Amino acid sequence: MSHVPRLPAHPLSGAAAAPASIPSYLQADNLGPWGIYLQQVDRVVPYLGHLARWAETLRRPKRILIVDVPIHMDDGSVAHFEGYRVQHNTSRGPGKGGVRFHQDVTLSEVMALAAWMSIKNAAVNVPYGGAKGGIRVDPKTLSLGELERMTRRYTSEIGIIIGPTKDIPAPDVNTNEQIMAWMMDTYSMNEGATATGVVTGKPVALGGSLGRRDATGRGVFTVGSEAARHIGLDIATARVTVQGFGNVGGVSARLFAQAGARVVAVQDHGGTIFREAGLDVPALLAHVAAVGTVAGFAPAEVLPNDQFWDVDCDILIPAALELQITEHNAGRIQARMVIEGANGPTTPAADDILHERNILVLPDVIANAGGVTVSYFEWVQDFSSFFWSEDDINARLVRIMKEAFAGIWEVAQDHKVSLRTATFIVGCKRILQARELRGLYP
Repeated sequence: MSHVPRLPAHPLSGAAAAPASIPSYLQADNLGPWGIYLQQVDRVVPYLGHLARWAETLRRPKRILIVDVPIHMDDGSVAHFEGYRVQHNTSRGPGKGGVRFHQDVTLSEVMALAAWMSIKNAAVNVPYGGAKGGIRVDPKTLSLGELERMTRRYTSEIGIIIGPTKDIPAPDVNTNEQIMAWMMDTYSMNEGATATGVVTGKPVALGGSLGRRDATGRGVFTVGSEAARHIGLDIATARVTVQGFGNVGGVSARLFAQAGARVVAVQDHGGTIFREAGLDVPALLAHVAAVGTVAGFAPAEVLPNDQFWDVDCDILIPAALELQITEHNAGRIQARMVIEGANGPTTPAADDILHERNILVLPDVIANAGGVTVSYFEWVQDFSSFFWSEDDINARLVRIMKEAFAGIWEVAQDHKVSLRTATFIVGCKRILQARELRGLYP
């Protein structure tokens, strides 16, 4: 019987180099996002029981598409951008995951994000697999016309693997409702029929869902409130710090402030601001909408970016990019609870440090699942052409998030593991059970 070698742990842990038979893009040869995901899978395998025989499924993306995206620039030149779409697993349903436009996008990152989407969708039990896409570009350097041409060409290039029943993109870093509208239109034109369900996060006028814009932040607040109740933390008196003040961080901050919490520090690409008495979150949101960053907001004290991690708080919400909390700053964090609004913000080494310091980490694969949950609602509404009220959507979201968190909390208590490992236990078991039941074809 042939045997596919198990991918090794990260080389920094002392493991041997990966066998030559393992493609280089699957090797955990640096502590990038994919290497972190592989370590997370390694930690959960002992809890999978008989399903562990299928664990290699989790370590290998189902499909990787790398595309060239050439476009005409406004000055008459032709520019080429590299784009990706990765489908990690589709055993439970079509691929689902966002598209990001960022100058630091890499294949390792997109692979890991797709894999985390697989776990996330299974953890909240929506009938999706995991996928992710991206283009390596700084969209701020493009005109509106160039951005549209790039989006449409990318959509045409990945059109061979996406579709309402195959793989459904959504907004992510530096993408929004307008990008989704261009993607939907491009796919529809190529198909010869309007296909609203090919993407989610669309404008409401094109089949988008009410409540989608706030959904990820609302999910962060919901699971944060549930976890706070379990550890005896009163949200109404809590001090909150937020890294990243876009759609996720901004909405999370607003909801925590509305519940009485003091948001004392916020960091984004423009800098770090602090106010002991608490920042005026609605005014800060208006400031960011006007100037694009928290920098320059008054009244607030400016802090060096590195001092953000030293701010005394009860709740820390990393809602920016991956790999923000590492072994170098985890020992400085003062929070009782970390709620991961971003994908992959904490390295495994930092996870261990936070656990040893009795800081509860609410992992991304449950904490920020509100967005994909409401994306599922949008997809269902598009298929039925029947749309729900925002109150109904928010109520359904809160119910699903609370039920998912309760189940994960129970698994964590039963196995005496972290909430991240517990979420992976729940998600991986559901994925691998589907894989086992479907079998292999041919």
